[in-house]
Amino acid sequence: MPTARFLPAPALRLILFVCLCLTAACATRGPATESATAPAPTAAASSASANAAAPVPAELPLLLVSIDGFRTDYLDRGKTPRLAALAAGGVRADALRPSFPSLTFPNHYTLVTGLYPDHHGIVHNRIEGDGENDRFVYNDASTTADARWWGGEPIWVGAERQGLRSATMFWPGSDTAIAGVRPSYWKPFDRNVTPEQRVDTVLGWLDLPPDQRPRFLTLYFEHVDRAGHDHGPSSPEVNNALTEVDAALGRLLDGLAARGLGNAINLLVVSDHGLTAASSTRVVVVDDIVNLKRVRAVNYGVVAGFAPEPGQQAYAYKTLVKRHDHMRCWRRTQMPARFHYGSNPRIPPIVCLADPGWIIARSDWVKEHPHDSPRGEHGYDNDLPEMRALFVASGPSFRHGARVPEFDNVDVYPLLAHLLHIRPAPNDGNPKTMRGILRDGG
Repeated sequence: MPTARFLPAPALRLILFVCLCLTAACATRGPATESATAPAPTAAASSASANAAAPVPAELPLLLVSIDGFRTDYLDRGKTPRLAALAAGGVRADALRPSFPSLTFPNHYTLVTGLYPDHHGIVHNRIEGDGENDRFVYNDASTTADARWWGGEPIWVGAERQGLRSATMFWPGSDTAIAGVRPSYWKPFDRNVTPEQRVDTVLGWLDLPPDQRPRFLTLYFEHVDRAGHDHGPSSPEVNNALTEVDAALGRLLDGLAARGLGNAINLLVVSDHGLTAASSTRVVVVDDIVNLKRVRAVNYGVVAGFAPEPGQQAYAYKTLVKRHDHMRCWRRTQMPARFHYGSNPRIPPIVCLADPGWIIARSDWVKEHPHDSPRGEHGYDNDLPEMRALFVASGPSFRHGARVPEFDNVDVYPLLAHLLHIRPAPNDGNPKTMRGILRDGG
């Protein structure tokens, strides 16, 4: 057997010291080298990591913001940097398809009920009821305050009934006791209230003590729509209105961040419809087509309604129900199925729809208002690209950096009910839509 040899003690200590130094150097250098050479996480990987974060608390407040008349492509004009950043960090839909007719009151009420106008009863901005003077007019509070016009169950009514406080800083229907229920906090519409004041009111509600604070809130801006009607969708005035509303949104976001709610609130920004250019030279003069003594006009505009006078049904249907230059008319019961419109008795017996950019009016109105025709209009076929609306969502419950295909605005209501953890009322929405929007897939 070979004889074992031993190194002198000083040499052994030297070898051990060198080994320890090499081990320490490898331990230090290893991770540093790996960090320097490993590829940076991709945007998709970062998004996936963010979307797979910790579970979302159930008690988050939910804020629904409407920018009336915000056409989906306005977001790409460069006039709304705060909104664009919100969309980039959250979820943006290619478009939100409005319900028919693409008017303000029907679509705002669809967003919060999940019902087509045909089903919730707000079938137009102007509606005729059963009596001679029984009218609903969107800008007449004495008519809109009558709860019998408002069908379905808006989200704030469902929230209140299920024990959650709600607060509405303007929204069609929110100042009416629908089914005997109003939001805990609400304001009657007043266009003189500035965007900044509206934002500060919402922030004030969020400052309330926890037992008084609302879980669901709305905020409404009409400024983009008003500028579009008066000046057209491509006007500098619309761009200025976009800038003004974006500044108000920035004030809101900054206020939320100052209250520690920047990452502790779910925020949806939507619109009711888009807009297309119109002019006083594109008017269908309806009394050139039909005798208005034999057929009564219920309403005019982009979507006009007519009712035959007694004994004049055959004349009315033969004269109106067909294709005209720049206008198409149907019997109420024969509307295209894709409109989901025609079964509600509040819809006039004959419905006429103007071609894009045109309106329907009487000859005397044209003579009295030769230059007053709006330069921008909506209400048209809801499949038109110009009628497409906005959908942006941001907050802990939503995916980050996601772009989803367009979807119908009836689908917003099931999403709201899901986020509030309340039982939804019967609705026309498709809850599968939220799977592409929510972090947990809905």
